[in-house]
Amino acid sequence: MNKKTLNGILYSGIGSFWWGVIGVLYFKSVSFISPLELTIHRTVWTAFILIFSISIYSRWGKVFNIIKNKEKTLLLVLTSILIVTNWYTWIYAVTVNKLIDAAFGYYIFPILSVFLGILFLKESHSKMKLFSVGLVIVAIIFLLLDIKSTPWIGLIVALTWSTYTLIRKKINIPTDLGLFIESAFMTPFALIIFYFITKNGNNFFGQNDLSLSIWLFFAGANTLIPLALYLHGSSLAGLGAAAMIFFLAPSGQFLLGYFYFGEMLDVNKLISFIIIWIAVAIYLKDLAKDN
Repeated sequence: MNKKTLNGILYSGIGSFWWGVIGVLYFKSVSFISPLELTIHRTVWTAFILIFSISIYSRWGKVFNIIKNKEKTLLLVLTSILIVTNWYTWIYAVTVNKLIDAAFGYYIFPILSVFLGILFLKESHSKMKLFSVGLVIVAIIFLLLDIKSTPWIGLIVALTWSTYTLIRKKINIPTDLGLFIESAFMTPFALIIFYFITKNGNNFFGQNDLSLSIWLFFAGANTLIPLALYLHGSSLAGLGAAAMIFFLAPSGQFLLGYFYFGEMLDVNKLISFIIIWIAVAIYLKDLAKDN
């Protein structure tokens, strides 16, 4: 293995570990705050940080060129709704001890993305990939047979994120610029909602607790740092290797949820996870063959 690939694996691994462990522990540390306010901070501070990075690297021209394209702008409005919905759902899962359900969503999302890519973008596929997609569908149907066991949080996480990635593939713009435009679109709505939260005295961000307010600023950093690490890693090691390493994220969430936070895992969910893990193993084997 050459040094470039090894560095790529390292960066992708740290990014995935951040998503699966560090990010979870960060949002757990502020879980006494409503998921709505936390989503507001994640949205606003993500846009705020990206303003500086875009300015430093003089990329505003590219941003304006993207916005000038009406089709891309309309699709970015849709992806902004999808990503904020995904953020809110995942933060809600963290705050109400549903990490295992969220992990289910992130285990199946890459395989759902393959399915959507085949369906809408006519992407190439193999029998093994189709088989892994079939197993995911079987696992979901199995869970739907018992509504009480259905991980609705995980399904929303998976559907919003896989649909988001599908549309972003179609738009084909730099990840950070797209994320800035999306978070910028949502920021006015976030600030309006935050105004009403503040008006009712339900906010935690403010001058009364400066240390907490500073800590909440890192909601944006917890979005951008792992993303930057993962993307840099994928550029060095290749998309296939990075895609395999990504599964560290849901694995970290699952292990934290079950072993550290003591979340329940009933028999139906366990069976569905076993099916999903088999699907993931088949998917990873196929990726390894392509690489």
